[in-house]
Amino acid sequence: MAEQAELTRPQSSAKTFQTINPANGEPGKAYEPHNLDDALAAAKSARTAFLKWRRTSFADRSAVIHKAAEILRSRKDEFARLMTEEMGKTFDEGLAEVEKCAFHCEWFADHAAEYLANQEADIGGGEAFVTFNPIGIVLAIMPWNFPFWQVIRAAAPALMAGNGMLLKHASNVPGCALAIEDVLHQAGVPRDLFRTLLLPTKYVEALIKDDNVAAVTLTGSVAAGRAVAAEAGSVLKKCVLELGGSDAYVVLEDADIEAAAELAAKARMVNGGQSCIAGKRFIVVRSILEPFEKALVEAMRGYAMGDPAQEGTKLGPMQSVKARDEIHRQVERSVANGARLLLGGKVPDRPGAWYPATVLGDVRAGQPAHDEEVFGPVAAIIAADGEADAIRIANDSEFGLGSGVITADLDRGRRIAAEELEAGMSFVNENVRSDPRTPFGGVKHSGYGRECGAFGIHEFVNIKTVHVKPLGRGGNSVE
Repeated sequence: MAEQAELTRPQSSAKTFQTINPANGEPGKAYEPHNLDDALAAAKSARTAFLKWRRTSFADRSAVIHKAAEILRSRKDEFARLMTEEMGKTFDEGLAEVEKCAFHCEWFADHAAEYLANQEADIGGGEAFVTFNPIGIVLAIMPWNFPFWQVIRAAAPALMAGNGMLLKHASNVPGCALAIEDVLHQAGVPRDLFRTLLLPTKYVEALIKDDNVAAVTLTGSVAAGRAVAAEAGSVLKKCVLELGGSDAYVVLEDADIEAAAELAAKARMVNGGQSCIAGKRFIVVRSILEPFEKALVEAMRGYAMGDPAQEGTKLGPMQSVKARDEIHRQVERSVANGARLLLGGKVPDRPGAWYPATVLGDVRAGQPAHDEEVFGPVAAIIAADGEADAIRIANDSEFGLGSGVITADLDRGRRIAAEELEAGMSFVNENVRSDPRTPFGGVKHSGYGRECGAFGIHEFVNIKTVHVKPLGRGGNSVE
């Protein structure tokens, strides 16, 4: 993910975390940061709180996390507007994000005990089983683009598993970070067990290496992932990394073109295009290329820029002027290298971080729209000579997070999604999305490890084999 939690680029020495409204460029509320001593003290206190929390029952934890879901829903308008003010999310998408967080809390509150129940094993004598024990304090390094969802996605299963968490959120959403802490504390999570740290990036390495921190989860850029993996690896601590994506959707010749274009536009424009699992490359077989281009342009025209605070707005600003300018640079370089600008591609003459829905045709290797993650409202159309060529192009990427197939033949789509596409998730005739009921994560430079579902909650537990046998004489063992 571009522009997220980049540990390789230390923040400035500013005394406060100053928020900026992306819609108009005006400064919002400023927040005092924590220092390294604050962070290390919080880690120590969290470890102490964990030793008590881990002994609580699933029923007690469930009650707390269910309460968090109730609070999220009761304050959904407040939180949606906070996201709008800090990172430009439309109010409607903010409401949907809060609802998703509440459902996620409920899911893990109801299913953690099942996911973490002892599993019997037969090893030829005695009693054997696998048990799942919490490991301690998880440091969560989170991005700005889904400022509530990314945190709750990690926190709900971690807390239900008996762990604690320290949150280092993106510097442009400090209000969201503190609001999440407030929700969890109000719900009954012990104050020291979950803490938000408004921490300059330069201190994160020391926190990762602190003995009171057991593991790290990061959603961010590839550069951030490399830095965290190196730091965690140096002290042999586990990490889960959800990094960038350049999701490819293969559009086959039997697809309904209008429906395919509507789906493609929806996939591209989630969160204004600022999503790791947004569709970014639409690989279309040549026989339907021209009508698909026209249909996608019309579908993308429906995402008009508007006030993100107003209900019904389809496209708000990007998260910052710097991010907007980087997207525009990628578009301009792609056009200079042969891409055709079919829609948008012009920076509006207005304050704020605005960029219109944009469509590029004739996208090919050597252009940023083909080779890089474009983290904004820019759809790239790539021509393929047929199914095999489309799959080749889709897999010809450093990323492997999500992928899609659009086809009228469900058996064909199922085969391609399950067997051919190199990605952690493949969806047929729908846009890629995360869900608490199924594992979420990628391969290649999109990271490793999983969130959500049973696989996600198992990431931060000690998967322990226990063998119980009466004491007796004789017998040999082989390692």
